[in-house]
Amino acid sequence: MTKIIYANSPSDAEALSQAFVDLALKAGSAAMKIYNQNFTAETKADASPVTEADRLGEEIILKGLREFAPTIPILAEESACDGDIPDDLGTQFFLVDPLDGTREFVNKTGEFTVNIALIENDRPVMGVVYAPAINTLFMGTPSGAWKAKTTDDGQWGERENISARLVDEQGLIAVASRSHRSQETDDYLNQLNVSDFTAAGSSLKFCLLAEGVADIYPRFGRTMEWDTGAGQAVLEAAGGSVMAHPENIPLRYSKRERGFDNPYFIAWGKR
Repeated sequence: MTKIIYANSPSDAEALSQAFVDLALKAGSAAMKIYNQNFTAETKADASPVTEADRLGEEIILKGLREFAPTIPILAEESACDGDIPDDLGTQFFLVDPLDGTREFVNKTGEFTVNIALIENDRPVMGVVYAPAINTLFMGTPSGAWKAKTTDDGQWGERENISARLVDEQGLIAVASRSHRSQETDDYLNQLNVSDFTAAGSSLKFCLLAEGVADIYPRFGRTMEWDTGAGQAVLEAAGGSVMAHPENIPLRYSKRERGFDNPYFIAWGKR
């Protein structure tokens, strides 16, 4: 029977979140097998790196999503880079980045993630962010956000509910990209009352805000929708927000006219 997923249906939401977790764990396990070997990175047309782990992870995730919900379109990074983009994403589609932070993967920092999100009416309403090298899984659902520790054999433990903390404008903890930090980002942060700063890779930056250990993540550089969808879903489920800059409106998705890239944005904890 064809499944139609609506994130405002508790039963469908739980089934989908379980599917997201299962597929993220499988893709993460495949990535770790490659990560722990000698591997080579190729360079794509946009000058970004790609590895066998990116391609294998996407293959695993796409196969699983199509089995679970065959009627829902999928926008996935490696497929999109090869020109395979659904003609019509409709009001509901899956958004996949099989390996966010490929530079972190190549540099062996451990700060790379598997990302799967559900987009409804141009907003991320559910998403999983899995960091297999640090055995941590984050999930954002319509009923809230949680994290869990995982094992090397792909098992996961008890859920721990997480919540963004109330932003302290007088003593912000800022997080920014480890590999893509720009002068514009530094200039912006210098205007704020930042008491501490931490660098992180991939969509883990959203998760630091979601679990209440940082307050702000400004990104004044190019990102694609698949880079941010799952992380935004986790952060917003935890009470935070992601705002397009300088418009100060929620970051939206399905931006075909932009080639699915994002404007500058600022992610916040609870405000």
